[in-house]
Amino acid sequence: MNRVEFIVVDGEEPHLEIEVDGVPLKERARRAERGSARAERQERLAGAYGGLTHLDAVLWPSRHFLGSPVLSASGDGDTVLLGCDCGDWGCWPLSAEVRVLTGTVIWRAFRNGHRPSWDLSGLGLFEFDRDQYESALRAAQRPLPRERVRPPGPGLLAPLPSGANPSSPTRAGRLVP
Repeated sequence: MNRVEFIVVDGEEPHLEIEVDGVPLKERARRAERGSARAERQERLAGAYGGLTHLDAVLWPSRHFLGSPVLSASGDGDTVLLGCDCGDWGCWPLSAEVRVLTGTVIWRAFRNGHRPSWDLSGLGLFEFDRDQYESALRAAQRPLPRERVRPPGPGLLAPLPSGANPSSPTRAGRLVP
């Protein structure tokens, strides 16, 4: 059985990365696509994928990775696993057939949405234990919105009057307006 990890990468544009057996899926795709890309003299296109930025559409409790794709490159039930490295999932998608069975989840029939002639058989067939797979999906969480809060520093806390109780909820740690 293979092992999958869904990793939310926080940053300027949070996105979802996928690792299979500890190797980024986009690296696995680059290796598999290299021959086809080289034959077209387009080597830079091999593995030119980025993580999915539509987190609300693909993260738990979405069924996107569980047989009900929200993002489909060809509209035939394929599941987009990676988007383009430009950030647009539809620009250069990597998709696969995702089959959800009683105890396993299978990814097979990988394809690039814009290079149907590319041979992706080298990417393989992945079979995941369904419990581990769903646990990995649940563990991937959308980052909380960043708040621009300036931490208190010297001179930002109101001085306490002499004899005041520093643990009083009305004074302790109150910021000076």
